[in-house]
Amino acid sequence: MLSFAVPAPLARSSLMRASDALATQTATYAIPLLILVTTRSTALTGAAFLLEWLPRLMAFTIGGPLVDRFRADRVFRTAALARMVLCAAAACALVVLPAAGIAATVVVMTVGAAGGLLSQACFVAVETLGAHASRAAGTDAHRVQSVQIGIDQSALLAGPLLGGLLLAVGPTLMLTVVAALSATAAVSTITTPASANSTASGVRAVAASLRTGWRTVRGIPALAWLVTGLFASNLALAVTQASAPITIMTSYGHSSIAVGAVWSAAGLVSLAAVAACRRAIDRFGLWPVGAAGAATACAACLATALAPNLGVYAVTIGVLMAGEGALTVVLRTLRARLIPAAVFGSTLSVTIVLIVVPMPVAGALVAGIPADALPGLLLLCAILQGLVMALAFRGLWHHRASYEVHTTAIASAPTGNPVPAEADTPRAA
Repeated sequence: MLSFAVPAPLARSSLMRASDALATQTATYAIPLLILVTTRSTALTGAAFLLEWLPRLMAFTIGGPLVDRFRADRVFRTAALARMVLCAAAACALVVLPAAGIAATVVVMTVGAAGGLLSQACFVAVETLGAHASRAAGTDAHRVQSVQIGIDQSALLAGPLLGGLLLAVGPTLMLTVVAALSATAAVSTITTPASANSTASGVRAVAASLRTGWRTVRGIPALAWLVTGLFASNLALAVTQASAPITIMTSYGHSSIAVGAVWSAAGLVSLAAVAACRRAIDRFGLWPVGAAGAATACAACLATALAPNLGVYAVTIGVLMAGEGALTVVLRTLRARLIPAAVFGSTLSVTIVLIVVPMPVAGALVAGIPADALPGLLLLCAILQGLVMALAFRGLWHHRASYEVHTTAIASAPTGNPVPAEADTPRAA
């Protein structure tokens, strides 16, 4: 049993995070797939991915300042309830609308856009709660993060397959299940004490709050380099995700269930990688494990672009997600340790925006090119990913002494107290 405390009963907090993550993953994978099944348009499929992720950037931008101003549990509960109402209303609308009509497509696109915004507002809030648990764990922060990421990866495993199976029955059932999961997340939301929230004194404008977060990112070289590398990595991953329904159904000639099965199997591999990553960090440290994860992800992305059939494609996607799982543990561990608690929400918003920008870009790229050009696009993204990740980890190695100072100072700070001044004051990158 892990030796760290959580701010609420473990079963309830796990149910909250799991139901929210499963709702998010099911909708994220099912909505573009639904557009492809009903319209057979690769351009609209890419546009659906784009419309899912553009509003999420807005959620990340304002979500951190909202969490800094209000309690994280209030933000989470409000967003989850709003998503429940949205999906329930859309499910009712699709009962009376023609399945392949323009009106139904508009409804689904709207759910993708608004639901994406609400899902990421939930994510910012739940990550803030998770960061509090990490700070409480001290030097065991990576263990806390591995448990939380394990929940997220389990949702990644089940969400695509669940979405594919539900779509085989009908979109109304899929939206109803997402609404039910959102209601479960809202009901099981843990109530945190005031000390668990990084509430800033006074009311700061969103722009001022984000400027504070940006200065914090620039002032911690290890975090800045890691975000730079993950920007390129996420671009390659996003192109892979956006093009997957088109590749599997159009190029390989398989069904929508196969799309969900491939990503669910990849989620299982990623879950195992996260579990192994925790032990590897204990033995080798964060930097070597992060470098290994980056190398694995880059090689797998390159292989995915060259996959000749579904079997090889599924294997390369699994290896890609294993590398991404290791990188995720490293990123969240660094983020929880390095970001001062008083500005956590603002800095979290900035780091996530920088990392998530590639998602709508990928949707636009997939929407703008023909299906037979997608392997070439993915190949270019894989090469870019390798080059940028190499530079990023070179920078991480160069600044490792600064990173060790930051993590040591923050890990040794008493729980609930501000971090020492050296770690709290951003320095020039």
